[in-house]
Amino acid sequence: MSLEVLDGLTAALLAGLAGAVIFSLLGLVSGTDETATLAPLTLAVVLLGVPPAGVLTFFIAGAAAKHMTHAVPTTLLGIPGDTMAIAVMEEATYLRRLGVPHVALRKMISAALIAALIAVPVAVLAASLLANVADDLREVVPYLFPVIAIAIAYLSRGRWASVLALVPLTAMITGLNSYVLSETGKTLAISFFVGLAIGPMIIDLVGLSSPLTRQSLVRDRRPTFWLAPEAAEPGRRRMPNPLTVLNRKETRDTAVAATVTSLTFVVSPLAMAILVGDVVGSRVKHAYQRLTRVISVRNGVTDSTYLAETLIPLVAIGLPLSPIAAGAAAPLFNAPPVYTVGGDGVELNNLHTMLTAPQFLIFGLVGVVLAGLVAYPLTVRYARGAALFVARRLSHEAVIGAFAGLVLVVAMYEGGFYGVIVMLTVGLIGGILNKVIGMHVGVQCMAYYVSVLSVPVLLG
Repeated sequence: MSLEVLDGLTAALLAGLAGAVIFSLLGLVSGTDETATLAPLTLAVVLLGVPPAGVLTFFIAGAAAKHMTHAVPTTLLGIPGDTMAIAVMEEATYLRRLGVPHVALRKMISAALIAALIAVPVAVLAASLLANVADDLREVVPYLFPVIAIAIAYLSRGRWASVLALVPLTAMITGLNSYVLSETGKTLAISFFVGLAIGPMIIDLVGLSSPLTRQSLVRDRRPTFWLAPEAAEPGRRRMPNPLTVLNRKETRDTAVAATVTSLTFVVSPLAMAILVGDVVGSRVKHAYQRLTRVISVRNGVTDSTYLAETLIPLVAIGLPLSPIAAGAAAPLFNAPPVYTVGGDGVELNNLHTMLTAPQFLIFGLVGVVLAGLVAYPLTVRYARGAALFVARRLSHEAVIGAFAGLVLVVAMYEGGFYGVIVMLTVGLIGGILNKVIGMHVGVQCMAYYVSVLSVPVLLG
């Protein structure tokens, strides 16, 4: 084994382990958005100079771990662990009322682990086939990006409102970048991205200073949680096998759904999870069996589509052509000066050019395995105790404040005063668009890429 390969594997193991631990714990905090947590921390890993193998493994392990532990607040507290958990809230609520939240929890995390192990090889294989036409795709990317942005906007909650908002948002980003270029001699990228990523957080923080919104944000008492008791089961100390936690039909449907959805990379993971869950549920007549099968399949699909939307664009072309690639996974594509997507005379230089398809496969699987080794035992053995600790001791506002501080430091690092102004501006506008018309962060990040990659060509 060469020294270079050994260094890459060492970086992958260390970074992947860090990602698995960090996001296993973050998944326990209800309401922590994937983009607002995965993206800034991945960006920090990139800027710290971690090797490409370590960056990829950190992200994959973090995404896979969070999609397992987010089941804890979703099933035990009745609060979505993150945005993706919204797809399973109805089934989780019914199963908790039936007195079997622990069953829902184990089925969700088992399905997520199985789906992730399937998604990585399927997505890399699909991307390798798509790479045969990558050169042709790059030729038309300036013209293709607006079309993809419109499609992703239409598939968001905002529908046509998101499509219409793309134009002024793109114009604003183009204008801000042009102004910063004239003042400093360089354009910004990170400040735009992180501002959009935590836009909803910025709106809430700024809202505290407004008499109109402060009343809806301030709480005069701690929230009340109803946490189901731990079930007394023989052999509970033993680690259950995911393949035995799910019955044969649940395993089959989860595997088939994960394989099929790992071939898609444009549709929102949340929308895909809801759609596939409805299709699977329509074939099951028994109410309890329908609930357990749908919650398993939906949570598996959130994981498989999340990883596929990251890996397919990254391996095939190196440009963020999906909602996840443009949102949570954006630092894997564009984190100047380390990674760039090209444009304006700059060559494309990111994980796409630094790693081969077999490396994506190996390090992707390493990330999933590390997430399974950390998150699966944590969730199965200590789920109730961890949820109780989070509900009683951990302040959600403290988590938000920590990420807001991280984003402020990153913006200052890139552009100083101008970076902070850009971050606050796009964060406020993006947060308003998200909360008012349902234009999610992935759509907003697509507006940034249209501004950088398409506008100069179309206007030139």
